[in-house]
Amino acid sequence: MRDVVVVGAGPNGLTAAVELARRGMSVALFEAKETVGGGARTEELTLPGFRHDPCSAVHPMGAGSPAFNAMPLARYGLEWVHPELPLAHPFPDGSAAVLARAVGETAASLGPADAASYRRLVAPYLGRWETLVGDFMKVPWDGLPRDPVLLARFGLTALQPVSWLARRFSDDRARALLSGLAAHVIAPTSTPATGAVALVFALAAHEVGWPIARGGSQAISDALAGYLRDLGGEIHTGVEVRRLDELPPARAYVFDTSPTALARIAGLGRAYRDFRYGAAAFKIDYALDGPVPWTAPEARRAGSVHLGSSSAEISRALDDAARHGRAPEVPFLVTSQPTLFDPSRAPAGKHVYWAYGHVPNGWTGDLTEAVERQIERFAPGFRDLVLARAVAGPPELARRNANYVGGDIACGAFTGTQTMFRPRIGPRPYATAHPSVFLCSSATWPAPGVHGMSGHNAAKAVWRQLRGGAARPRRSGAAFRG
Repeated sequence: MRDVVVVGAGPNGLTAAVELARRGMSVALFEAKETVGGGARTEELTLPGFRHDPCSAVHPMGAGSPAFNAMPLARYGLEWVHPELPLAHPFPDGSAAVLARAVGETAASLGPADAASYRRLVAPYLGRWETLVGDFMKVPWDGLPRDPVLLARFGLTALQPVSWLARRFSDDRARALLSGLAAHVIAPTSTPATGAVALVFALAAHEVGWPIARGGSQAISDALAGYLRDLGGEIHTGVEVRRLDELPPARAYVFDTSPTALARIAGLGRAYRDFRYGAAAFKIDYALDGPVPWTAPEARRAGSVHLGSSSAEISRALDDAARHGRAPEVPFLVTSQPTLFDPSRAPAGKHVYWAYGHVPNGWTGDLTEAVERQIERFAPGFRDLVLARAVAGPPELARRNANYVGGDIACGAFTGTQTMFRPRIGPRPYATAHPSVFLCSSATWPAPGVHGMSGHNAAKAVWRQLRGGAARPRRSGAAFRG
């Protein structure tokens, strides 16, 4: 009998498997796809030689992850590539706000009226990333925080809706920048705790950057898989699990799946009937004949580019998708242009680029025209460069990754109690009604992102439950820091 079986080889499943193998447990991992990766994959979606990231592509939380940083992933091929600018947010007049590594450059881009306000917003946390994130990304009641005062100060600001946080700025450039950062959780800007999302992403840019993985996001998953194998873990791909009894006997089962799938496989009935899935993404991957012809010079230096002409426009787009159940006429777009900084991912002189907007969960329409019209506002002539495109609305995203229920790339709505308690209110968010079954996907705290912390936290819960049994001797490595 194995100690642990993990179902799902996304970043969280891989992280949970690694953490438990480092503690000397025998671990087997089963993945339905032919390769590991989940939300961190790289594939030729358009033309030969053009390597796209179908899901996540930019990794501020990966570079700043306590779990990843405690592993020797560089030894297994993971190399972070840092764009000159982490993020640019251009405006129709050809100017741009930027999120730069330097606080001063970011503040200056917001204009003289708001530069000092931005400095005051981030100043208490600069140089404290490891402490803050170590406290913020663990389960809040799992032990005392490293710095209770710092965490409390952060909480007072972060629990605000981003629309409230933006009120401290007089110019809409700053308000649009913050709204775009918070939009990554696909929730209305009036949602409580969206301020936390904006602030964490801003701090990540200053402290660890917004890097991409050289060669594509698959490098993250492959590094985790390589490390797991060296620790003695087994990886089985191309195995779709439909029932718990299809898996080999084990002391614990850990699922990197949606709560819906876990309940179905483990026979837990309506255990997660109140769990809510949120609005969806509509994503287009492009093969381009040249770089995106941005009007704003800053956008030509950035790894990520957000497209929304004002905070009001961004708010309307999010409200349409997440609150009113309709596709926005003018979508807010999150976009990435990795080949400006990693040319190995396309033929010489060519580029890959992706953009996604937000639509209602399960939406079956086509947002392509609206997406490209929005890109053209900030990069006239963009369409002339398109060699091929791979379009994925909510149904296609769900087929690519079963955790994206209805196209919800966050694996759960950022709303109500789910902003803090995922997948439901309770002292043990990774445990289930079945004493041997655990959940480790991004449906659990601390929610979406390629950072492995949901897997890390779930592995800690599994270890605590099993350590009273006859576990094997501990391997080297501090598996459960923080």
